[in-house]
Amino acid sequence: MLNKYPLWKNLLIIFVVLVAALYALPNIYGEDPAVQISADRQATIDAATLDRVRNTLTSENISPKSVALEEQQILVRLTSDDQQLKAREALVKSLGDNYIVALNLAPATPEWLKSIGAQPMKLGLDLRGGVHFLMEIDMDEAMRKILDGMKDTVRNELREERIRYTAVNVEDRDGVKVQLRTEEDYQQALSYLDNRYQGYTLVENPDEQTLELRMTEQKLAETRDYAVSQNITIMRNRVNELGVAEPVIQRQGSNRIVVELPGVQDTARAKEILGATATLEFRMVDTENDVRDAMSGRVPFGSELLPMRDGPQQLLKEDVILTGDHIVNAGVGYDEYNRPQVNITLDGAGGNKMSMATKDNVGKPMATVFIEYKATDERDENGNLQFTKNAEVINVATIQSRLGSSFRITGVGAQEAQNLALLLRAGALIAPIQIVEERTVGPSLGQQNIDAGTQAIMWGFILVLIFMVAYYRKFGLVANCALASNLILIIGVMSMIPGATLTLPGMAGIVLTVGMAVDANVLIFERIREEIKDKRSPQQAIHHGYDSALSTIADANVTTLIAALILFAIGNGPIKGFAITLAIGIITSMFTAIVGTRAIVNSIWGGKRLSKLSI
Repeated sequence: MLNKYPLWKNLLIIFVVLVAALYALPNIYGEDPAVQISADRQATIDAATLDRVRNTLTSENISPKSVALEEQQILVRLTSDDQQLKAREALVKSLGDNYIVALNLAPATPEWLKSIGAQPMKLGLDLRGGVHFLMEIDMDEAMRKILDGMKDTVRNELREERIRYTAVNVEDRDGVKVQLRTEEDYQQALSYLDNRYQGYTLVENPDEQTLELRMTEQKLAETRDYAVSQNITIMRNRVNELGVAEPVIQRQGSNRIVVELPGVQDTARAKEILGATATLEFRMVDTENDVRDAMSGRVPFGSELLPMRDGPQQLLKEDVILTGDHIVNAGVGYDEYNRPQVNITLDGAGGNKMSMATKDNVGKPMATVFIEYKATDERDENGNLQFTKNAEVINVATIQSRLGSSFRITGVGAQEAQNLALLLRAGALIAPIQIVEERTVGPSLGQQNIDAGTQAIMWGFILVLIFMVAYYRKFGLVANCALASNLILIIGVMSMIPGATLTLPGMAGIVLTVGMAVDANVLIFERIREEIKDKRSPQQAIHHGYDSALSTIADANVTTLIAALILFAIGNGPIKGFAITLAIGIITSMFTAIVGTRAIVNSIWGGKRLSKLSI
């Protein structure tokens, strides 16, 4: 019998549409303005914290929808954006610096939908509001820091192997040059370094007793990629410290990073933390030479003259005992005189280095050097950013005993101690960065974008519905049912994909899909009309109309799908958002236009004796 689907196929189509509708349902409930409270490493979230939050809100005459403890975080749901800002300000003052109070939007999805994993679509920056940063990395400085670390490593390894050297220096930004003392030292170093360093070219110069470790092209590319990926990792850590929900941090090109922080309104604080390149170095004070001679221009070899904050200049050894890379935790505390201090905890390797450096230097002064890179308005001949390095001594203390993995830094202000602790916890950037582009989207503008996008989708949907009914009559109604199912499928699939985010270009993709979704039905219906004109029976016209149009529909949609996949692969940001919704819309429209409408047509007209069709 022509034009009849088996029962299982009809049930399968109904099941797919119902599942999509179920997972699209959370988008109807919207989101509540909320404040999310989490603790840093020095505090905990418990029932007492929950009571403290409730008491703070009550004292400020703020009536929240709910205050709940969820997964070691407190979520306060509020009724308006004004209440959200007021609540955050009050809670920041009440809870202090040991808690992170962040603005958020909490889905108002019922518990029975949450129990099956149904969540609303994630909204992009242009719909939710927030801040967008485009950051550029100083790659030359990244290479310098990596080679400086390599220089120190080579020096320590030669020392451990008892290979004597005169100097170990960075050479031409792509390697390290070692000057050996004797022919015997040269041969020992040649054998050791050749076996030790893979990915490097060892340049021999026996006449001058020097060896150069130079990076291969592959090693240079890997090192640059490492610098970018490390900065991205540290950016993520800093964003986590800010307490931002659902941030977007991704690479753009060879030396740029895009950071999008939905819901963030304190952009000055975000810029200060994300753009900062602060780190620490611990060095011994040069007590063997006179600082006054250095100030007059006679700086001894192996030492460096640096300014001290609120004090005289200091003469320090160039050798770095330890850098901020070994810091695993940093928190703010107060000494016996109620002065702020930064309590630092090192990793195992850092603790060993500090212990070895201080065991023979008890009673001698050690300096803490604060280093910060600031971008200038100038670029070099290659177009790279230019940075100035600002280094100053913030603390000089006499080593009272052999130090280990825990110690403290004094001599900083309260706010500076907070920022320094945060930066050290998150990690020091491997290279300086500059914010080259900044865009801010307010919550009200985001809501306007949502309203405008929704209206565009609805008007496009309604106009297509009217056209299809007017032109194809009852078959137009069938196409409209498929179009409604297609919209439900798109929203359901977008809600089910964990990494999918709906942006304004994504909404444009949905509008385009609404128009494109009926293309397949237009091809099928026009083919059915042609079959009727050729004197075929209504049942044969339906059968041949669907079968004949299938290859044309597949070709047209597959080529568009390929274009969408290419856009997704090479694009970023708005382009990816458009490509995702377009690709999903193409796949779902093929399902609803071909399989869905065929099921409805078969159910209404299939297997019946018909004299004519309403098409």
